Amino acid sequence: MTFDLVGIGNPVYDIIVTPQARTEGRVLSGCSTNACLAAKRLGLTKVGLIGSIGRDFGKKFLHDMNSYGIDVRLDSTDGETGGFHLVYDAQGDRTLDVLGVAERIKAVHIPDEYLDAKFILIGPILGEVDLALVEFVRSSSSAKLFLDPQGLVRIIGGDRRIVHKCDKGQFRKIAGLVDFIKPNEPESETITGEKDAVLAARQIGELGSGISIVTLADRGSILIDDNSLCRIPAFPTSAIDPTGAGDVYAGSFITDYIRKGNIVEAAMFASAAASLKVEQMGPDFRIPLEAAEQRKKEIRERFLVENANQ
Repeated sequence: MTFDLVGIGNPVYDIIVTPQARTEGRVLSGCSTNACLAAKRLGLTKVGLIGSIGRDFGKKFLHDMNSYGIDVRLDSTDGETGGFHLVYDAQGDRTLDVLGVAERIKAVHIPDEYLDAKFILIGPILGEVDLALVEFVRSSSSAKLFLDPQGLVRIIGGDRRIVHKCDKGQFRKIAGLVDFIKPNEPESETITGEKDAVLAARQIGELGSGISIVTLADRGSILIDDNSLCRIPAFPTSAIDPTGAGDVYAGSFITDYIRKGNIVEAAMFASAAASLKVEQMGPDFRIPLEAAEQRKKEIRERFLVENANQ
């Protein structure tokens, strides 16, 4: 059976502190990890993940993924497991301090059956994916490629705190190889230098993907498809932990797009699913399909009203 979705990106084990809650020690997270968890819980049958992890968390990670029903191919090393100490303030802004940095992902570790997937999510967390790896995936696979660029626009600054920085030459080349690009608002500004999210989304789409999505937290998201602009509302909710909302957006978008093939509908579904994630903390988040569909229905109603008034 063909894989529906394969995520390429290192898993991490994070400590998360928000004004409402905090984790008890380090918990599983990561862009590709959370996206794959969302897709699996929303009903995709065959989901896989590849990344690097240290021996300190390797056995625990394999046990967790097996319990979640996700196929995993790991490059297990003697090095560190990736992770961050995330602290959110009352406005939702956050700092990320590095707890560990896992090794880069090598093309040789990607099995042929992963390359035959319908969708491949390239979701690095901190520099583990480079241009050569994306070139290999693009040349070896006919899958749709979805890029969440967060790990391409982060470097370790002073005191091991993450700062945003983009190698624009490399990013431009990577962007020309993928079908979808989804940064959040600060990442889109880092990539383009443009504070206006709409202008940033247009510039990112012009890099070659054609389809760009910029997520705006509780203000929804912006979708650009060949210069056609859609503003996707957010579902109003009370966030306990914003960590992983964009990751869930990516996995949910891919899930709905595989099933229905409509980009705008997929973005509305993704917005609905992400609203469920922020109400929970940790990797055991629940996003029942029925609840996501109901919230999508309400988002669609708002979308139609707002567009009718423009």
